[in-house]
Parts: sequence; C-alpha cells; structure tokens
Amino acid sequence: MRRRDLVAVTALIAFRPALAQEQTRPLVAVLSPRAAALNIGALRRGLAELGYVEGQNITLAVRSADGDNDRLGALATELIALKPAVIVTNGGPAIRAVKEIAGTTPIVMAIVDDVVALGFAQSIAHPGGNMTGLTILSTEVLGKRLEMLHEAVKEPGCVGVLSIEGPSTEPAAAHELPAAAQAFGVTLVPIPIRNLGELSSGFDELTRRHCRAVLVMSDPLFVAASRQLVELTARHHIAASYDNKLIVRVGGLMSYGPDTIGMFRRSAFYVDKILHGAAPADLPIEQPTNFELVINLNTAKALGLTLPQSLLARADEVVE
Repeated sequence: MRRRDLVAVTALIAFRPALAQEQTRPLVAVLSPRAAALNIGALRRGLAELGYVEGQNITLAVRSADGDNDRLGALATELIALKPAVIVTNGGPAIRAVKEIAGTTPIVMAIVDDVVALGFAQSIAHPGGNMTGLTILSTEVLGKRLEMLHEAVKEPGCVGVLSIEGPSTEPAAAHELPAAAQAFGVTLVPIPIRNLGELSSGFDELTRRHCRAVLVMSDPLFVAASRQLVELTARHHIAASYDNKLIVRVGGLMSYGPDTIGMFRRSAFYVDKILHGAAPADLPIEQPTNFELVINLNTAKALGLTLPQSLLARADEVVE
C-alpha cells in the first residue's frame, strides 16, 4: 500500500469514532425571538446541572431573530432541518412558527402566556401533542398589574394597553382587563402595533388620547425594545407597567411578573425528560408560583410620581 493511501485510511479510521459520537450526541435546537444571552445562559446552566456538557454528551444549535418576527419562519425551518431531538423556544410568534413545521419533533416552551387560549395545549395537566413547558399565565396577574399602576398614577386619564398584533396576541386583554378596569374606574385604550417600528406612533396615540399610563403586554419583542420603551415613556411622560424586570433595570417604571430567567433554567428539566424518552403530551405544563414586583424610584421621580409607601413596601426590588 502506498504511503499516501495508508495515511488516508488511517485518517478515515480515526474519523469514524468522532463521526459516530457526533451522530449519537443529541442535538437541542433553540429559537430565540431576540438576542437573549441571559435566557440562553440560563438554559445552559440548567442543562449543566443535569449533567450535560456541550460537545461531549449534547449539542446546542441556537438561532436568534434579533427582534424581527418576520425571520422566525426561516429560522425555524433551518433548525428543524438539522433534525433536533427537541427544540426550545419562547413567545407566541416563535412557538407558532416552530409548531407549523415541526411535525412530531418535541417542543419545549420556555416562556409563553395562556397555552390553552393560544391553542398550544389541550390543558395544563395534559398538554397533548408534541408541546410542553412553562406558562406565565399572565392572564391571572393582569388585573394586579393594573391595580398597582393605578396606585402609582392616581389620575391616569386613561390607561393604554400596548400589544403586538397577531394570532398570539394575549387573549386576556379582551377579558380580564376590562373587568379590572371597571373595578378601578379606569378607561382602557387598546394600542395594538404590528411591529416595533410602530412603537413611536403608538405612544403618539396615547398622548393624543391624554393617557398618562400604559400597560405593556407580555412579548419578547418588548424586552428587545427595552431602551426604546424607556425613552418613549420619558419623552411622552407616561408611566408604564411591564411583566419583565429587565426593562425596569434599564429605566422602566415598574414590573410585576415571574422570574423569566429562572423559567429558562427550568426548561432544561423538560429537555432532559424528553431526551430520556418522555412524551411531551404526558409532561404537565408548569406555572410560576412566585411573582416579583420591581420599582424604579429614579424613573418615578423623573415622572413626578410620589409612590405610596404601601406600594413600595410590597416591592421585591427597588432600583435607586
């Protein structure tokens, strides 16, 4: 055998074990609606705690739409083509994009609103199909968010409800919120936008309607637009309530919601169960039990708000 042929055969023999290892190592695909290093990092920590080491016994393929929902379909197709053992994603639009093409590929929903109302599961206890994970179920806290916003702004004039239009728009906005608004004597003004490019015109409408407060619905795109939201609320002198504390830490007024970073970490539990043979249909969807109130005092001062001590005393975190 010529030396060149011997080298080629030796290389092929050495390559085969590596190839076999790559083929048997499960691939976990992750589709993120926005650049979310904290969320992806939390998922990696959760997997590491369960004994998974990237490059050794698991492979991660991560794609981000960088806040552009129009890219979700193409990215979902790209990830499904890799034939992952399971795909992790969050937010209604991203989940729907994956659901439409995943076939039987298991889907773990790291963060999502009312999964039943959105058509992603038959029930919390028995999801059915190929999807499971964690739900914010913010329908149960919307009234609480409105109540605390009303405490912060005694005479709001009206309260805007800012949401992203689409099939994944939060259903509760049409049900729980009007009942809560009536109880507090508040007039709601829906501000649906199609994309982040319409944020500025949405705030122009709030100002035209003389609204001094806005309730920002749960959507990954709003977290991606944190600084833009903070700038717009300051410019229009509007108090805003969010569901994600990350926005408050960069200048938002207040938030009330679950620990979304912790939810991503917990999603690793579902990945592990599925990799060990569990069917998503048989894995009950989890609901958060702890909700955090975070208030930014600097922002309150800039808006000319004197927050009642009863509200401050309930805060889990006060940014000063």
